[in-house]
Amino acid sequence: MKNFKRQWRELSDEHREKISQSSYGRPKSATHRQHISQAMKDYWKDVPHRPQQDLSMDEYLGRPKDNNSK
Repeated sequence: MKNFKRQWRELSDEHREKISQSSYGRPKSATHRQHISQAMKDYWKDVPHRPQQDLSMDEYLGRPKDNNSK
């Protein structure tokens, strides 16, 4: 797995609002918006979603279940 600044995709509403406010009102050209869009698509395709709470670590990592262990 790659080393990311973010561990999961999901962010709190408070954090999302801070990000939104920090870039509000800054003009960007059409080509700059396209470059940002493509860069974010490339970045987010490898960042995992937060695992479901009912999964064990082995299931999350895709390890086969060991039926012999207790």
